[in-house]
Amino acid sequence: MLFKQRQSRNMVQAAFTTLALIYHQTVYNLRTEHRNAAVGLLLTIVQTSLFMLVFLALYALVGIKTAPLRGDFLLYIMSGIFVFMLHVQSVGAVSASHSVSSGIIKHEPLNAAVLISGAALAILYKQAISIIVLLLAYHALFTPITIYDPLGAGALFLLSWFSGCCVGLVFLGIRPWSPATAKMLTTLYQRVNMFASGKFFVANTMPTFIMPWFFWNPLFHLIDQERGFLFINYSPNKTILLYPLWFSIAMLMIGLLINFTTRKHESISWAATQ
Repeated sequence: MLFKQRQSRNMVQAAFTTLALIYHQTVYNLRTEHRNAAVGLLLTIVQTSLFMLVFLALYALVGIKTAPLRGDFLLYIMSGIFVFMLHVQSVGAVSASHSVSSGIIKHEPLNAAVLISGAALAILYKQAISIIVLLLAYHALFTPITIYDPLGAGALFLLSWFSGCCVGLVFLGIRPWSPATAKMLTTLYQRVNMFASGKFFVANTMPTFIMPWFFWNPLFHLIDQERGFLFINYSPNKTILLYPLWFSIAMLMIGLLINFTTRKHESISWAATQ
């Protein structure tokens, strides 16, 4: 019985087994940063808060003290930071979620899908808790805020997570062939989005001649459309709501093709040269 291979009796049992594996892998990923899960969440909240303070300081140095659109200034800053943080961290987590040479992948119940899902859900959980805590604290301690369309804003938040996971899946497929290149591309994508995401600007006020520098980026569309759901007085006119969705689906298909092809050729011996 010790060496008997576990087999699921039916599809329902197999589904519950997979969900249980994803749950435990998500918890494992949450505890890798800190032994105490609560402290790990607190560190995420502090990181996001520091990001917001840096942006406030930059705007203060430039002399901007009100939002470029009609609405709460800090909520305007939050709208860019929250979507940006979730997207780029999802890219990094999925792109580094597993490797054929890692020890954990050698355990029979685990597979690539479980490890990718666990990494992605851990980021979503941490960022969602961070956003809820910061919004509630700002609403209760400083000034009441009103979100025009909470469901739409939540849907765009999930879409930013999904698009980040799809981009990370592409980098994950490249990683076994050239780990250094995959890591460099992941870092480059994250750094470029510091500016190309458009969280510093309002798309409706941007000159037409610089739009091509931002229009390719799904995160630029996500942040601008997110502000349309947050603020009743803002209507995005220069970005497309469905562009990030189609971009994400395209990246998902490319990522799956690369990963399926890689899995046919990937060998543990590749790690010997790394």
